[in-house]
Amino acid sequence: MPRLSDPDPKNIPDEVREFLSALPPDPLVKMLSHSTGTVKPFIQFARTLFSQLELSDRSRELVILTVAEQTDCEFEAAQHQPMAAAAGVPERVREIIAAREVESAELSPYDRALIRFTAEVVRHPRIPDDLFDEVRQFLNEREIVEVLQVIGYYWAFGRVCTVLDVELTKVYSDDTVLADDSDS
Repeated sequence: MPRLSDPDPKNIPDEVREFLSALPPDPLVKMLSHSTGTVKPFIQFARTLFSQLELSDRSRELVILTVAEQTDCEFEAAQHQPMAAAAGVPERVREIIAAREVESAELSPYDRALIRFTAEVVRHPRIPDDLFDEVRQFLNEREIVEVLQVIGYYWAFGRVCTVLDVELTKVYSDDTVLADDSDS
């Protein structure tokens, strides 16, 4: 059961209510709408992470699944399992991430570096030089910054879900995230 009740619609400004009306009636969106000043930019940033990155969709989903596992966010993991599959992340790689086997020899060197880097960023404020150097072999500077932004966004997303006990009611596709971007 969620720790906060749904916000009173009368306390949501018209502009925000109109923006939210274009989104699915999701428990997470309801929780986010308690903060009327941040809900719209938070959701718009998610859209940016799905439409404006140089980082591949597959890599983005590897990062998101790793963050979900490292933050114990079942909501996030459930939402992104099908998105990761659609982005080309094989089932075995998704299983390895779910098992937190970040050193698995079954992972490609690229996947292992990205997953290890992501897990380390979630767990610690600093990254060892050797791990950073390993990631630099695979990602350019822009992609490294994008990975950090995806990690930060989904860490925050995950904490809203876990701290507030947001219940998963429906699994959405990445089409839902990109839906009606006309107000961006």
